[in-house]
Amino acid sequence: MYSGGNASSLPLVGGKAEPTIKQLSKPGRRASRFPKLDVPEVEISNSALTSIKPTLPEVSEHDLVMHYSRLAHRNFAVDLGFYPLGSCTMKYNPRFADFVASLPTFANSHPSTPSKFTQGNLSILFELEHYLTEITGMDCATFQPPAGASGELTGLLIIKKYLQENNLQHKNQIIVPDSAHGTNPASAKMAGFEVVEVSTDLRGMVNIEDLKDKVNENTAGLMLTNPNTGGLFEENIVQISKVIHDEGGLVYYDGANLNAIVGVCRPGDMGFDIVHSNLHKTFATPHGGGGPGSGPVAVKNFLREYLPGPIVIKKDDIYEWYEPASSIGRMHGYHGNFLVALRALVYMKLLGKEGLDELGSYAVLNARYLSSIVSKVIPLAYDEPCMHEFVASVKNLKKSHKIKAYDVGKALLDRGFHSPTIYFPLIVEEALMFEPTETQTVDTLDDLAATLEIIIQELQETESSFEEYPKNLPVGRPNELIPAKHLTVNWGDFELLEITE
Repeated sequence: MYSGGNASSLPLVGGKAEPTIKQLSKPGRRASRFPKLDVPEVEISNSALTSIKPTLPEVSEHDLVMHYSRLAHRNFAVDLGFYPLGSCTMKYNPRFADFVASLPTFANSHPSTPSKFTQGNLSILFELEHYLTEITGMDCATFQPPAGASGELTGLLIIKKYLQENNLQHKNQIIVPDSAHGTNPASAKMAGFEVVEVSTDLRGMVNIEDLKDKVNENTAGLMLTNPNTGGLFEENIVQISKVIHDEGGLVYYDGANLNAIVGVCRPGDMGFDIVHSNLHKTFATPHGGGGPGSGPVAVKNFLREYLPGPIVIKKDDIYEWYEPASSIGRMHGYHGNFLVALRALVYMKLLGKEGLDELGSYAVLNARYLSSIVSKVIPLAYDEPCMHEFVASVKNLKKSHKIKAYDVGKALLDRGFHSPTIYFPLIVEEALMFEPTETQTVDTLDDLAATLEIIIQELQETESSFEEYPKNLPVGRPNELIPAKHLTVNWGDFELLEITE
């Protein structure tokens, strides 16, 4: 088993090294057995069939259960420890929301069922749309996009079709800040736009003068998140929106950082025309691991007919599907990830209006408290009050002690904390980006800050190689050159690959 750059010993179980599933295998052992056939055998002739048995481990049921349980315990999760990933909002997912989403009436309903038999499901989407449009300051929404990046593409395709129908095809440029999430320019390019980069000023805000220079008759729109990716509120956002609107462009809100402003201010009031919300970030539905997300897109009324259809409407107390007249077409099979949207609605109802109004405030309070302590150990990238997240930089430690952001992240993992986001935003050298979210207690924040101080002190004083971290986890530092040089797409190839440092 390849366990990374320092493939030393496997984790200990009962004082002994943990065996791999292949080491547990013995010929003839079985976790289950099939009953004898009670029907005649039929020979199947197909070129895809093989007579070679798969080389699977042969183990007992108990060994199999123990093996997968041990693997599960290796995973770091938001339920096990602090997960301060900046710009990702990894918050706790209430179990009650999972319970509701697991109810058979929701979990077992088929999306092809006629609307008259799924009025409850349609009412969920209708009510959640109302909540989202109130929170974001928009007028209507679609739930088809299965995640944030898909929401971005949806919004940009809406902009594209709006411009086409208004004979503004010459507007082919989307302006994106140099600090933006990488999905922003990628989505713009996928939608067929030319990407124009606007710089960040010394305070970490959009450079207004550079923006004015970049805007022209070809400007189709601007993509921006507020607070921005430096964790700072764009105080000139109304002026920024006006610069774009005065040239006939549209303003798109990347909802990655919506968590900071829920209940405080709304993108629609700042001048944004389109908003995508990451339900798996802001409204506590499961996030990560490659599972389903949800990135609903909300728009102002003048863009309603461009939304992917169908969307839910209500007529005479009956919920129906409605197909927008100039729809850009479907962005996902059926109606998006319904159960993820359901979890978000349950979360909103759990908090209520009062709780939602406090959501952003507590997220900002936690981030500012943590940043005030961390800044005593690691300098902050910007000398401005942060919102829900903040960026620190170890560039000075890199010069004086050869300590990199990567080292700090790995050392934190060794001590029970997930690493913050490293090397983002790209415009900050050796960046460490922290986002505590509103669900963490002050004790947890104090513990992280104290641990970080110990790590920095140890890294400064130790004579051992920084590359030893993490020292106590099942997997050390994977050799990052291997996946870059060798595209391994299946396990067979991986076993045959001779892995060398």
